[in-house]
Amino acid sequence: MIKVVCKVKLKPGVKIEEYLIMAREVISETRKEKGCITYTLNEDSHDPTILTMLEEWVDEEALNEHNKSEHVIKIVPELKKLRESTEINIYREVE
Repeated sequence: MIKVVCKVKLKPGVKIEEYLIMAREVISETRKEKGCITYTLNEDSHDPTILTMLEEWVDEEALNEHNKSEHVIKIVPELKKLRESTEINIYREVE
């Protein structure tokens, strides 16, 4: 199993709802993908401009396919324009 933590900080002045509209479309489409176990967007409890996507995938192949999907290619570049920073960490469970 692969886990991904993608933490973003929105640029000053960005309306959170503008970001969420696009992010919700990615979430909706991603949850339909083969190999997606969990895909949720979470808001920092102290700073609503910090958002973290928590993802679980059956394997690295499923994650790679996700990254090539139409909705990711179309929407994620638009989301990036609204971000001040992005940190992505990919994890494998230790047994």
